[in-house]
Amino acid sequence: LCFSAYNVNRLFGKFYEQQLKQFGLTFSQYLVLLALWEESPQTLLSIGGKLDLASNTLTPVLKRLERAGWVKRKKSESDKRQLIVTLTEKGHQEKNAVHKAISECIAGEFDLDEYLRAKAIMDNLELTLSKLLKDG
Repeated sequence: LCFSAYNVNRLFGKFYEQQLKQFGLTFSQYLVLLALWEESPQTLLSIGGKLDLASNTLTPVLKRLERAGWVKRKKSESDKRQLIVTLTEKGHQEKNAVHKAISECIAGEFDLDEYLRAKAIMDNLELTLSKLLKDG
C-alpha cells in the first residue's frame, strides 16, 4: 500500500506537470489557484490552512504567480501583518481552460463510479492517517 501510494503520488505529479505546462503553472501553483477559484480574495493564512502549507512555503509560490499575472498580493489595510491574495483578470479568465485541460484527460480514463470510489478510498485513507498522526 505504501509503495502504491508513493507511486500514484509520483505519477500524479508528472501528469499535472504535463497538463499544466501549457499554462506555465506548477502543481503547487495550481493548488493555490484552486483555493482562490473557490474564494477570492483570501488571506495568505487562509490559503495555507486550506492547503495545509506554511506561509514560508506559500510565499515563493505566490510571488511566481504574481510575476506571471495570475494573482495580486497586497497588505491588508486593517492589519499590515495580513497578506491579501486576489485573482487577477487572467486568473479568472484562465479558470475554465485549466479545468478543461485537467478534467478531459482524467475523464477519458475513469467513469464516474470509478472516480467516486477512488475518491472515497483516498479521503478515508487521508482521514485515517491524519488521526493516527494526531494520536501518536
